[in-house]
Amino acid sequence: MSGAAIMAPWVQNVDDTASEAIEAIREELALFDDWMDRYEYIIEMGRNLPAFPSAWQNDAHRVPGCQSQVWLEAHEENGKLFFAGASDAAIVNGLVALLLRVYSGRDRAEIEATDPGFLHDLGLVKALSTNRGNGVEAMAQAIRSRARA
Repeated sequence: MSGAAIMAPWVQNVDDTASEAIEAIREELALFDDWMDRYEYIIEMGRNLPAFPSAWQNDAHRVPGCQSQVWLEAHEENGKLFFAGASDAAIVNGLVALLLRVYSGRDRAEIEATDPGFLHDLGLVKALSTNRGNGVEAMAQAIRSRARA
């Protein structure tokens, strides 16, 4: 994974496992009565992402299959993959933050074992436009493909 000379803002996991992160997100989203409030919460998650280096906002880091521009970088340390990511759209940036909470700081086996079906289970894919739903699934697949590389 490129860019060792750049001090990237790798997302640190706050939950012990990907499953715990998914359950915590489920509980947090359940606090809101409707999807407009949930969207605001997701947007706020994106605002709290560490800044993504502008030098990485290029085609080499771009995630294909997203309507908005989405960039992703990974770094392996002590057998765990840490991710940095960003988007040019507020809601998508929040979705990046949500995915990185689940996947960043995990070992390759846990990343591969964490099926992105949780995006459907949380109601996210259904609540988003078709293009955004496809995009968030493309982001999850890009993260999982990094784990297989």
